[in-house]
This record gives sequence, structure tokens and C-alpha cells, in this order.
Amino acid sequence: MRNRKMWILIALVTAPLVHAQWLSHPTPGIPRTADGKPNLSAPTPRAAHGKPDLSGLWQTESAPPEQLERLIPPSTNGAGEEPLSQYFINIFSDFKPEDVPFRPAAAQLFQQRAQDFTRVSPISHCLPEGMPMLEMAPAPYKIVQTAGVTFMLYERDTTYRQVYTDGRKLPEDPQPSWLGYSVGKWDGDSLVIDTIGFNDRGWLDARAHSHTESMHLIERFHRLDFGHMEVQLTIDDPGTYTRPFTIKLKQRLLPDTDLLESYCAENEKDVSHIECK
Repeated sequence: MRNRKMWILIALVTAPLVHAQWLSHPTPGIPRTADGKPNLSAPTPRAAHGKPDLSGLWQTESAPPEQLERLIPPSTNGAGEEPLSQYFINIFSDFKPEDVPFRPAAAQLFQQRAQDFTRVSPISHCLPEGMPMLEMAPAPYKIVQTAGVTFMLYERDTTYRQVYTDGRKLPEDPQPSWLGYSVGKWDGDSLVIDTIGFNDRGWLDARAHSHTESMHLIERFHRLDFGHMEVQLTIDDPGTYTRPFTIKLKQRLLPDTDLLESYCAENEKDVSHIECK
């Protein structure tokens, strides 16, 4: 019953995440086939400095249907939720339970939070989701790449990140924050982003895997062609896990649409009706 409530809560929060704004306005600069449809297999666009231009509206691809059936109880399917990435549901979905590199205290905390999910989850309180959960969420985000800084604008809670690519160093003593402090540099055709300075209130996924303020997140963005991108995430948090671990996200470009303002707390009436015990 407790797990069922957890998945119902996730379904309720993800249900309103749609992107239906500017549907009739073609995105400029997108290569198109003879019939006018976006050609997402066209070559990767490049910026003035010769590196790939990552700009565009992106979204993490959902898990295959058979994997979603394994991860989400059938009782929640059909609740209206958008298909989810397996890593949004459980960042360790590729791991056997006994292979998750928990430190003993972190494993105990995970079990406690799983038992009291609806009371302690950031989702249930409309708090920011933190990283990398925000990047795996079932909602689009926009990359705006400029010479010295790359902006990431997330539809989810209408929030943003700034990734500085002007050569500056990470702060030595950052004020802990939900999304941390990010600097980036190019490694061949991949943009590598280092982020530190997180608070310990965000979760890695919707399943209650958490982290400490010592978490170091490394992201590698590699645009495969015009409409497809691979994002490799490496999480190093010695306060929670015995070793770093890596996952890979597949993301797709969303042409001819744009971001829609969205706030979790706006007109939200569902969570108060979900029992927490």
C-alpha cells in the first residue's frame, strides 16, 4: 500500500507536465525534408568556434514500455502521467539491489525515507527537485548556448541553470543550493560540465535516493545529430556512496514547440488528499 501511494503521488505530479505552447510556429533553423517535416537525422549544427551547438528544446526519452511495466505498478498506469525515464523513477534501475554502492548509513536513510515517502519527498511539498532529477524529468528544457555561458531553462518549475564556459574556476566555498554551481569546457565534441555546491535536500530520483553536500556531478553532453543527444552523468558523493557511478540518458529535440510556464504549487489540490501513513 505504501509503495502504491508513492507511485500515485508521482503520477499526480507528472500528469500536468505538457508543452503545448506555440504549436503553430515553426522553429527557425531546423533542417526539413521535402514535405516540410523536421529532419532530426540531419548533421549536428556547429557554433562559430567550430564546436557543436547544443541549443534547442530537449527532453529525456522515456523508458521502453516493458521496462516501465516492471518499474511502475500496473495500478498507476493510465493515470494520465507522461511516460517516464527509468532513471527518473530509479537512478539505479540498471543495478541489482545488492549492487547499489550505498554506505551503511545512507542505506538506512534510504529505507527510512521509502517508508515515509509521501511526507518527506520534495515532490510532495512542491520543492525544487535538484540535480540530476530535474534533468531526467518528463518535461522539456531549453539550452541556449553563447560564447561565455550556456543557459539551461527548465519548464519544470520555470527554473534555470547557468553553465559558465569563460574559463572561471568553481567557487572554493559555495553557498549550498538546489542546482549547484556549474562550469563547462569542451572535450572534443562533448561539453563537459562540472557542478558542485549542492545542498542535501534534493533527491537524485523519485525513488528517494539522496545525496550529501559533497556531491560532485559531471555531465557530458554529446549531440549525435540534429535531433538526438546523449548525456552521460557521473555522480561522485563519498558521503553517500562508496564509489562514483555513471548513467547515460538519451535525449531528443522537440521541434516546433516551446516552453510553457509551469509551477508545481500552482492550483495544486491532490497531495493533501494522499494519506502519509
